[in-house]
Amino acid sequence: MADSTPQSDRILQEARQSLIRQQEGGTHRAAPRGSIGRGSAELKRKNLIRRMKGLGATLLAIMAAVIATGIIIDGIGFAGVMLAAAAVVAAVLFFLFVPRTRVPRRTELKQGNPAQMVARTQLWLEAQRAALPPAAQAIIAQLGARLDALAGQMAHVAPDHPAMAEVRELVGEYIPETIDNYRKIPQHLRAEEYAGKTADARLVESLERLSGEVDRVTRRLAEGALDDLAIKSRYLEYRYGGAAALEDASAMPDTGVPLPDFSAMPTGKER
Repeated sequence: MADSTPQSDRILQEARQSLIRQQEGGTHRAAPRGSIGRGSAELKRKNLIRRMKGLGATLLAIMAAVIATGIIIDGIGFAGVMLAAAAVVAAVLFFLFVPRTRVPRRTELKQGNPAQMVARTQLWLEAQRAALPPAAQAIIAQLGARLDALAGQMAHVAPDHPAMAEVRELVGEYIPETIDNYRKIPQHLRAEEYAGKTADARLVESLERLSGEVDRVTRRLAEGALDDLAIKSRYLEYRYGGAAALEDASAMPDTGVPLPDFSAMPTGKER
């Protein structure tokens, strides 16, 4: 009788992998929609405004053409009205979907100022979500918010600051390269263990590290502002004696009589 142990082990392994996938939401779970950050949302908003302006200009052109044609031929008739209505519907449908917000190429992610770089990276990450496991999709959402915070701190950093090169490398290279490497693996091999871990697990771990690194850089850049605020607070406390002294000073009536100059008064030895 043939040994069925290897086959049983394979069946158990596949059952465990299937259970894990179902706990994570299943293989057919739809990717979350919407923007992962303020940067990508702003790019989409600008694209929507451009489409609405294009639609408005097209509708005005259609109306002008209808009016001019009616004046020239003394009315456009039923056929003309139907053609004008069809043109309006076609214009609305066209600008409803075109032009879409273009997904940037990887070579464009490092370009521009920090705000542009972060917005492009967020758009690129949103386009990749459908191909990632659910656990990775959750980290992408977290990463989008942290990229917004990083862009806010980088807005106050000089272009030649050493942190600028580090951020460009982190945001424009490491993050997209990690996802690209994962997507190169055939889908049926991503749940199989290799060197002790599956590709899905390695992707999640890598994204968690990258998200943590983005947060670390943001906190490091914020330390300067926090130090400045602490120094200013200590100076105000020393200069004005704290909040209580300010309240006492504001409560004192103004008598109009100048205070004496105590520094000019003679001491006990000078008398």
